[in-house]
Amino acid sequence: MPMQLSSEQLEAYDRDGYVVIEDLLSTSEVDALRERIRDYTHGGRSWERIKVQIEPRIQRGELKVDHPGDGIRKIDGLVQGDDLFNKLGMHENIVGIVEQIVGPDIKMFRNSLLLKPPEVGSIKGMHQDSPYWPIEPMTLCSCWFTLDDATVENGTMAVIPGAHKQGPLPHVSVTDDYVIDERYYDMADTVVTPIRAGGGLFFHSLLPHYTGPNQSKKWRRAIALSYMSAQSNYTGEGESPEYVHVKGKTYPGRVR
Repeated sequence: MPMQLSSEQLEAYDRDGYVVIEDLLSTSEVDALRERIRDYTHGGRSWERIKVQIEPRIQRGELKVDHPGDGIRKIDGLVQGDDLFNKLGMHENIVGIVEQIVGPDIKMFRNSLLLKPPEVGSIKGMHQDSPYWPIEPMTLCSCWFTLDDATVENGTMAVIPGAHKQGPLPHVSVTDDYVIDERYYDMADTVVTPIRAGGGLFFHSLLPHYTGPNQSKKWRRAIALSYMSAQSNYTGEGESPEYVHVKGKTYPGRVR
């Protein structure tokens, strides 16, 4: 049977804005996903249907790496363009938990493979996701799924429990980032969330969170799978993009 959150875990998600669930996938499934990532970053697998972002310091020539794959920061669109990652995005354990949170009619807003190469991966500053995104209500749920053991040393997620209830906070542009104004949070309130490979952090799209730099000699690879109710509204310009259908109904006049 698919995994389900207990009533206590659902209460924790509502109260804190997140819950960590280990062992969402088997070791063999995680190993296959890691091999596929390596095919993209170092094996020459085609990037035709995906979007790749390079570490900003490498883009500017401030940092050199031995192989171009050691400088990749983000890969978008793997759920749409890769069979193994499509299975991950539709995995019954992940979708079953998301359904408990957002309801039975689900679309995927985005999927981003987030890479922190050894001693290269940089910090992603404190932010909330919904202020970046043209979707209302701001109640999306993401599964930050780990392909490697995510630790303090290699840049696991840190969050501010309960701060999602404050609503959207003011964000400001800084070098290479868009982050919450420091006047609106206290770093002393953060909780670091180590997660074993194959586990996931399910979190609310208004939960403040950040990831530190990778100061270790090991990779930290994770993918953010972000889901929303199919009854959500698109608030951007023009017609709603066509989002990945995950489960349930589509509603006229709402996100496509």
